[in-house]
Parts: sequence; C-alpha cells; structure tokens
Amino acid sequence: MTTQPVVQCSQCVLDSRFPGFRVDEEGVCGHCRQAPPEATDAQLKEQERKFLALLDRERPNNSYDCVLAYSGGKDSTFTMHLLRWRYNLRVLAVTFDNWFQSERAAENIRSVLARLGADHLAVRPDYQLFREAVRVSAQHELYSKKALERATGICTTCLALIRFSCLQVAIEKEVPFVAFGLSPGQAPLSTAVFQSNPAMLRKMQDAILNPLVRHLGDGIRRYFLSERHLQPDRPSPVIINPLAFVRYNEKGLYKVVTGLGWKQPADTDENSTNCRLNGYANQVHLNRHGYHPYAYEIAGLVRRGVITREEGLSRLAVEQEETPVVRAVRQELGL
Repeated sequence: MTTQPVVQCSQCVLDSRFPGFRVDEEGVCGHCRQAPPEATDAQLKEQERKFLALLDRERPNNSYDCVLAYSGGKDSTFTMHLLRWRYNLRVLAVTFDNWFQSERAAENIRSVLARLGADHLAVRPDYQLFREAVRVSAQHELYSKKALERATGICTTCLALIRFSCLQVAIEKEVPFVAFGLSPGQAPLSTAVFQSNPAMLRKMQDAILNPLVRHLGDGIRRYFLSERHLQPDRPSPVIINPLAFVRYNEKGLYKVVTGLGWKQPADTDENSTNCRLNGYANQVHLNRHGYHPYAYEIAGLVRRGVITREEGLSRLAVEQEETPVVRAVRQELGL
C-alpha cells in the first residue's frame, strides 16, 4: 500500500491532512482563498472604540473593571499588559490551576502580577475529577469533528472549564468585562467584543457540559454556570479579546512579556507556554484524526503576519517519539 504524498499550501501552513483541504493550480489552499481579507487599521480601531465606549458606560464603582483568564502563558501575559497599561483597568486575574500547570508558568504568574499590580484568584478543581475529565476527553469523541479542527478534545474540555469559571466569578462579583487572550488564529475580529446574555451563555455551555455530565456525573457542574448565574434579569459580562483588535507581531509580543519578567517554560511543548497537558493532547489528536489540532490557528497567525510561515511550520513539527513531558503526563493519567 502506497501512501499519498503530503501536499502543502504555498501561502500558509495547512496541508492535505487537514479537513477540507484543496489546492488550486497555484498551490494555494481553499482556506486561504476563502479567508476574509486582513482587517484594516480602521476596522481594528473601530473595534477598539466599541470596547472603550462600552467601558465608559459599564465601568462600575466596585473593585474590578475586568476579569482576565490568566494562564501564565505569553498570550495571556501580553493581554494583561494591554489591560493594565494600555487601558488602565482594574484587573482580577483568574488562574485555572488544572494540576498540570507548568512550574515556570506558576512563577510567571507570581512575578508578572506583582509587576503589574493585579489581584489574583486561583480556581483549583478537584484533582481526581479533572484527571477523569482529561481521561474521558482522550478516550471518547465528546465533541463534533468540526469543533476539533482548532483544538484537541482535551484542550476543549479544559478551556471550557477556564471560560465558565471566569464567567462565574465575573457574574458573582458584578464585573462587567471578561477578557481572554486568544490569538487572531483562534478568534476573528468579529468576536473581539461580544455582548453576552444568559440565553447565549446557556447554549454555549450546554454543548460542552452535557457530554461531560454523561461521563463524569453532576460533580463537574460546580465549575460551570448555574441557574442563579443565568437569570434573565441578571447582567451578563461583555467578553473581550484585545489580541483581536490590537495589531502586533510575535517578536514585539516577546519583547513586552520578557520585559515584565516572563520566562519561557522548558517543561511544555512548542504550542503551549503554560500547560504540560498540551503535548500529550496533541499526540492523542494526531493519532486519532491525522492532523495537527493547531494547524488552522497557526495558519491564521501566518495570514495576519503575527508569525512567519517558517515559524508556523516549525510549530507543527511533532516529535516521533514521546518527549519526557508527554511521557510523564501519560503515566500520571494512567493511559
């Protein structure tokens, strides 16, 4: 049996292993052909103006302007920098410590928050429950294949727990904004400033929560929104992603975060600077689906000029053998 050669797009990092991949006579993939044109400076500034107008209207008299999902990774550190220094917001950094956090990431969290003067709240799930959530996500198809074109099943579960834990904190403390540090490949400009409401949040949550409850029981619900958070008359936070409307490149981002005392972790893989689960999650996804889960995201970063095509391709290179970090995570999970 002969294997088909891998065909590479001439403009981005996607190749013929990615779902729906087709190239034209010029070697350009359909995803590049159909991608929306790069946002103009005027469009980016309009999104920022929208955010600032909401901030003027919604800024409260209580302790915080914004809850930030802060992982200790480079993207969320750059987002913290923007919130504190560009917009002068009072930020509550919420860390979802999932038991697989890089030790260096934990050091980064402490040093960066001290440097920027932001308060910190750590949400630490029950170890056995979270461990079982990861096992279930690795062993079962919990989510649609379309949802897994941009992330692994394991990361989808973990990111949902982070997202809804932060929303829970914001609603309970009546903080009007919740910020996530998502790269342009993960979140388009159209979702840079998202006015949520209880019905939307319920729909978003059910798609993630219901499969987890079927496998894990009701214990997992405590990290999601409850009925008291979803009352129609209760204000819902505005969800923002400054990385979608602030133009930057990878070199400039690293300059900023290292200036804040951030250091590159040595105990994670190339695609994550905060979580030891990531390398294992990537291998599970590759073995099951045959393509790298971050290919679509990295292609978006290349199109936006955040990273070069060569940098993007290097991120998709996967070790044929397990790294010590991946091996240690797999053994800890008992898989």
